[in-house]
Order: sequence, then structure tokens, then C-alpha cells
Amino acid sequence: MANQCRRALIEGRVQGVWYRGSTQQEAIKLGVTGWAKNLPDGRVEVLMCGEGEALDKLENWLHKGPPLARVTDVSVSVEPEQEFAEFSTG
Repeated sequence: MANQCRRALIEGRVQGVWYRGSTQQEAIKLGVTGWAKNLPDGRVEVLMCGEGEALDKLENWLHKGPPLARVTDVSVSVEPEQEFAEFSTG
């Protein structure tokens, strides 16, 4: 199974609601590597790399997020393959 990478930009109430930490937990559970970080404009950016089915599952989860999040939009783009040892938050 080929490793793939995708970048997601998540809008809504996604900062200050443990969105990045929850995303990290989901990613680790699915065997996905990459990172999640807050952007100055209030969005969260996620770079996720792994097997296609695992990325699909994490991408679907990003539309919900943790209980206190209110996601209004998720835009996803395909990125060149990259290698990460783990999934981190920054």
C-alpha cells in the first residue's frame, strides 16, 4: 500500500477546543503520521501521511472533531509524499 499525504485546512471553532490534540490521538490510532497546527486566522492546518484508507478515516473525522469543536469547512489537497516519524502538534 502506497504512502500518501494530504493537507487539510479546517475552519470553524477549532482553536481552544482540543482539536489538535484530538486529531493527534485519532492519527496515532489510525497509524497516520504528520502534524496539526493552529493558524493565525483561527483555522487549523493538518498534514497527514499514511495509507489511503487510514487517511480517508482521519479526513472524515476532521469534519467532526472533538465534542467542543464546531467545524464549518474542511478543504483537502493532495501533497507530495513525505516521511514523518510520528504525528505531532505545534
